[in-house]
Amino acid sequence: MTKLIFCTLLLLTFGTVWAQTDPVSSVALQLNPRDNNPRNSEGDFITLKDGRILFVYSHYTGASTSDHAPAYLAGRFSSDGGKTWTDQDQLIVAKEGDMNVMSVSLLRLQNGKIALFYLKKNSEQDCIPMMRISTDEAKTWSAPTPCITDKAGYFVLNNNRVIQLKNGRLLMAVAQHQSLGGKWQNKATLYSYYSDDSGTTWKSGEAVPNTTEIITQEPGVVELKNGTIMMFIRSSGGAQQLSYSKDKGQTWSHIEPSSLKSPLSPASIARIPSTGDLLVVWNNNDGSNPEIKDMRTPLTVAISKDDGKTWQHIRNIETDPQGWYCYIAIHFVKKDVLLSYCAGNRIQKSHLSITRINRLNLAKLYQ
Repeated sequence: MTKLIFCTLLLLTFGTVWAQTDPVSSVALQLNPRDNNPRNSEGDFITLKDGRILFVYSHYTGASTSDHAPAYLAGRFSSDGGKTWTDQDQLIVAKEGDMNVMSVSLLRLQNGKIALFYLKKNSEQDCIPMMRISTDEAKTWSAPTPCITDKAGYFVLNNNRVIQLKNGRLLMAVAQHQSLGGKWQNKATLYSYYSDDSGTTWKSGEAVPNTTEIITQEPGVVELKNGTIMMFIRSSGGAQQLSYSKDKGQTWSHIEPSSLKSPLSPASIARIPSTGDLLVVWNNNDGSNPEIKDMRTPLTVAISKDDGKTWQHIRNIETDPQGWYCYIAIHFVKKDVLLSYCAGNRIQKSHLSITRINRLNLAKLYQ
C-alpha cells in the first residue's frame, strides 16, 4: 500500500511515472565549489593509450557562477577504469577570450590523434567552438582553430557532442542564438558543422527546419545503424525533439517530437560498443509541474534496441526532487559506463556548480 501511494503521488506531482531507482551505480568523484572556485561543470572523458582516463571539465574562478564568468579547462585522471581519480587539477587550456572557455568534447579520431573541442566566449554575441589536437596522448595540444568561420554570433556546442561517422566525417550540432534589440532569444537556429579532413576545415549544413513555436536549443547527434544521422534537441513542449539527416549532416528534416518526455533540458545519447544498442541519459519528466520551472530531475537512463524508436530498461540513477542534473557526458569503459553531469541542488542554488562522476555496470542496466 505504501509503494502504491508513493507512485500515485509521483504521478500527480510530476505528470510522468518515474522509474524505480536501482543501486546499479556508484559515485566515483564529486567536484564541489571551493574558495575562488564557485563552479565546476560540464566535462568529457577520453581513454588514453596507457589505459588511464582523462576527464576535462570547466573550472570557474572568482565569485560568480554565471555561464559568462571566468573559467579554464582542468583535467583529472583515473588509472583504475574510473573507480578513483586524482585529487589535483591539471591545467588543460587556460582562460581564452574576454569571458571564458567551457563546454568540453573529447574525441579519439580514426587517425589515432585526440581532438579537444570547447567554446571560446568573448561576449553574448560572440561564442565559437574551437578545436585543438594532441599527438602525444594529451600531454600537449596544438594551437586552437575555430570550427565556425562562415558565420558570426553566439554558438552553443554542448559538452560530449562531437562524433566521427563511419566514413570518417567529423560532425557537431550547434545552436545559434540571436540577440534582437539587446534581448537574448531562447529559440535558437540549429545547424550541423562537418569536416572531411580531420578538422582542418569545416562546412555548415543547412538549418534544421522549425516552423513551430517550440523552443529548440543544445542539439546532439548520433549515427544510426542505417547511416542516417539523428539529431536530438533540447526543447520546450514536454519532449525531446528529433531531426534526421540522410546525407551525413548536410540537410535535415523538420523537427518532430520523440517519445522521451522532457523539460527544457538537454539529453545525451551514445551507442553502447559491446551491444550496439543506444543509451540515453535525460530528465524523465514532462515539465508540467507549475511549481518548478524546467525541473531537471530525476536523472534517468534507458536503452533502445531499435535505434531510438522505443526505449526500455528505464531506471533512475538520481532522484532528489530538488536535484539539478544535466549536461551529461557518456564514456564506455570495458563492462562499465562513466557518466559525468552537473549535480547541484535547486534549494541550495548550487545548480551547475557541482559536477559528479558516476560509474554504472552495463550488465545491470539490462536487468
